[in-house]
Amino acid sequence: MKSIGVVGSGQMGGGIAQVLSQSGKEVLLFDSNKTQLTNGLKAISTRLDKLVEKSKLTKEDSSGILARIKPVSAISELTGTECVIEAIVENTEIKIALFKELDQSLPVETILASNTSSISITKLAAATKRPDKVVGMHFMHPVPVMALVELIRGIQTSDETYHSILSLTKEIGKTPITAKFDYPGFIVNRILVPMINEAVFVLMEGISTVEEIDASMKLGTNHPMGPLELADFVGLDTVYSICKILHTELGDDKYRPCPLLAKYVEAGWYGKKTGRGFYTY
Repeated sequence: MKSIGVVGSGQMGGGIAQVLSQSGKEVLLFDSNKTQLTNGLKAISTRLDKLVEKSKLTKEDSSGILARIKPVSAISELTGTECVIEAIVENTEIKIALFKELDQSLPVETILASNTSSISITKLAAATKRPDKVVGMHFMHPVPVMALVELIRGIQTSDETYHSILSLTKEIGKTPITAKFDYPGFIVNRILVPMINEAVFVLMEGISTVEEIDASMKLGTNHPMGPLELADFVGLDTVYSICKILHTELGDDKYRPCPLLAKYVEAGWYGKKTGRGFYTY
């Protein structure tokens, strides 16, 4: 694939666009929020400047990467790309609406990939007239740093689509793992999010402090980042959304979101991106 579209220019979408461009791909970046699109491009530029400062990139390489990322103002402008990767808010209804629009606007051969961390690929695919060309491509945060990409097959995903995305993942220098079934949470978040949620219960019940909970997991299990700090980096709104999906779709109370997590989200304390979560930034 030479030309790829990315929908969503936030932390994930911007990171995906950067990684694609760094591997030599032409990227068309769309966001319905024009301010967010501008900020997303600025964030990419800032990250590249830091790499130049650390002598990990030349100034010429940085300029080339930015030049290959072209902002567009409409979904229809993504026509001509071989694949479009969706990286918008983790909300089933909003994603389905986007996939319907992409399906109507883009050629039938275009692959539609979702960066969802928990939502059914099968359900997203069923909203289109090309269900065999819909696949999950879940990048980890922060995208330019993390090596893993979780590939998820919906029940309708064709072998051809899967192998195309598998090849793309390797081309951009990432390591793919595959969830053969798109059960809620797939692999990573089926394990990770319940652990984070349990850490919030430990905090809510007064068993320990934020700092000590994180220190316990870093020193006791050799995690590079504690669960509460990690939740702040992922976004508490995203963690809460995944908890609700796991609870609803799997029907097991062990996945019920912690009430304290819900309160933080109600307060708008989403973590690092809002300046306040379990920590203050």
